[in-house]
Parts: sequence; C-alpha cells; structure tokens
Amino acid sequence: MSVLYNQIESYQSVLICFVMSFMYVGSLYVWKDNNKQKNRDHPDVIRLRFISVTAVCVLAIPIVWFFGSPSTSPEAHTVLEWIGIRLSGLITALVLPLVLTMVLFMGPLFLHYMDGVFRLYLEPQYWIKSSKNYIWLRNHVAAPISEEFIFRACMLPFLVPQFGEGWSIILCPLFFGVAHLHHLIERVTHQNEEVKDALKKSLFQMAYTTVFGAYSAFLFIRTGHLIAPILAHAFCNHMGFPAFNEVFAYEDKRIRRKIMAAFVAGLLLWMYLLFPLTAPFLYSNDVYHY
Repeated sequence: MSVLYNQIESYQSVLICFVMSFMYVGSLYVWKDNNKQKNRDHPDVIRLRFISVTAVCVLAIPIVWFFGSPSTSPEAHTVLEWIGIRLSGLITALVLPLVLTMVLFMGPLFLHYMDGVFRLYLEPQYWIKSSKNYIWLRNHVAAPISEEFIFRACMLPFLVPQFGEGWSIILCPLFFGVAHLHHLIERVTHQNEEVKDALKKSLFQMAYTTVFGAYSAFLFIRTGHLIAPILAHAFCNHMGFPAFNEVFAYEDKRIRRKIMAAFVAGLLLWMYLLFPLTAPFLYSNDVYHY
C-alpha cells in the first residue's frame, strides 16, 4: 500500500510540474495580438508578457503551499525557504555561484577582453540605455527571475522528495528545455523561417537550455537559495552560447592558442571547483529539508 501511495505521489509531483510549465508558456500567448507583425522582441509584446509571467509566478505560490507536503521535522523549512528565499547564507549565494559560472565562461570572457568589450561595462551610458531597453530587461531581469522561480524554486520542492536530488537534477530541466520549444512557432510565423531550419534551431536551444537547467537545479539544491541560479541565468543570457567560431577569426596562431587554452582551462577549473564552491555549509544549507 505504501509503495502504491509513493507512486501516486510521484505522478502527482510530475503532473504539478507539467501544469506549472504549461501555465508559464501559455501565459506568453494569452494576449490577443492585433498586429501580427509584432514578434517577441517588440516592446508591446514584452510589456504584456512581463505582466502575464508575473501573474503566473504569483499563482504558483499557493500551488506550492497547497500541494506541498511539509515535513514534520522541527528543522523543516517554511514555504519561503522551500522556494529558496531566506537570509542565512545570502552573501555567499550572491557571489560564489556567479563566480563559478564566470569560471566556466573563461574562454568567452577572454574573447570579450580581446575585443575590448569590458571597457563598455565601465561606461554609465551603457547601463542607462540597457535599463530602458525592453529586450535587455527581459533577458537579464524578467526571464532569469521568472524562469528560475517557476522551473526551479516551485518544481524542485515537489520533485526532490519523490525522486531524490540526483534524479530531480535530471528531471527538472526537461520541463525547462521543452518549454523553450515554443520559439519554434515564432520562428516560423514571425521570422518566416523554413520549418526544417526552425526545428533544428529550436531543438538545439532545447538541448542547451536543458543542460543549463540541470546546472541551475544543482545550484538551487546545493545552495538552497533562489538568487544563486537567477544570477547564473542572467549571466549566461548575457554571454549567450559560447562563440567558438570567433576563435578562428584571429589570424595570429599564438592568440588563437591562448583563447583555446582559456576555453579548456575554464571548463577544467569549473569541474574542479563545482562541488567545493557549492558546498551546502557555505550557504547555511547543511540539510535541505522538505
């Protein structure tokens, strides 16, 4: 009887995650678009989607509270702690996961240095213009906060008790990756791409967002802080997928070797630091209670 009960609980947790994923993606398309030429980057579309995803995030909180099964342990987390909102360990959660992610992007960051991009970040005008740019705000603020909240903070409290941390890190990003397939529709309808080409791009996007989702879920579980995957997500959105082809744009072989070495060193150093820099005790997260 207890085995059957556990199976029902497992199916329920997956169903709840599916519903929240559907709610998030569906909220992007609830608005009637009188001008069919407005794509996802149009300010009007972005503003409306800001509203709808915020509404979904608000609705997700009572879902977690109502369907969650609190632990009877006196050390169990509150609902806010369930979703990664707490003060203990906050400082390290603001710094270490972001540093770890930057280490992984050592190669692209070295390319930025070679191209003089870092100087741009020192100009106040860059930040002023960015704060008024809806695309920048979507990619660096709205998307990281709302996606990490729904796909990590609201899903992992259901998945981890049923499937354990390891399987949850594998299962959770599948919802996140598949959710990005909706870009296929926009590529075909608004960008007039061939279905075959749009499908290839969408499948590739689904693949790397799933990989990132696993990393993000790992950060959330290890740190117990929502802010950790949010900052990593914002940074990754800013950097984009590593432009390996830019390495060969440099004619000087010595420079190319240095850049390639930075890519390899970043990956190896990230692998070496992954567990030490996410050690739960650094974030006052010795035991992740549900």
